[in-house]
Amino acid sequence: MRSMRLTLCAGAVVAAAFTPAAYAADAGPAGISVTPAFPAAGSDVQLRAMGCAGRTGTAASDAFVSDARLTGGGGGGLVGETRVRTALRPGSYDIRVDCDGHRDRVKGTVTVPVPDSAPSVSAPASPIAPVHAGGGGTARLATVDDARVAGPGTRQAVVGLVLASVAVVAVAVRSARRGHDGRD
Repeated sequence: MRSMRLTLCAGAVVAAAFTPAAYAADAGPAGISVTPAFPAAGSDVQLRAMGCAGRTGTAASDAFVSDARLTGGGGGGLVGETRVRTALRPGSYDIRVDCDGHRDRVKGTVTVPVPDSAPSVSAPASPIAPVHAGGGGTARLATVDDARVAGPGTRQAVVGLVLASVAVVAVAVRSARRGHDGRD
């Protein structure tokens, strides 16, 4: 169990170390970085506190659902996760980190933007069905939904049965002729 915790903590430290700088506020020599830098209400955030010499700490803020337990060791700082309150108003909120037996040893802020004011990344538009073009007008027949709706009608069923009947009669006549020709 202890090795599992050590592995998870080491993984968190490695993940925090490789977090892109474009999304994290710079913590400097003593401070707190929040990833993403401008979290939306209700989103998860990763914290990195620099300036604590110990292996554990706690980050608290009125912006968080609950205090974040921070772990790590040495020069890499302490890292942890928490969630921003869902019903939080946009603005800046203080973050206080207790570590090394001291209250508010490290301080910082988290800024919650006004909804839809933060830059967002959206996926490029892509078609969800075949384009109705080309093929001499047959593109409409290639779509799955159209095939289910337009399926074979009564006329196609009757033509199919007539053709199948003609084929059966032709095979029967041919077989009868072979049998008759073979006896002579």
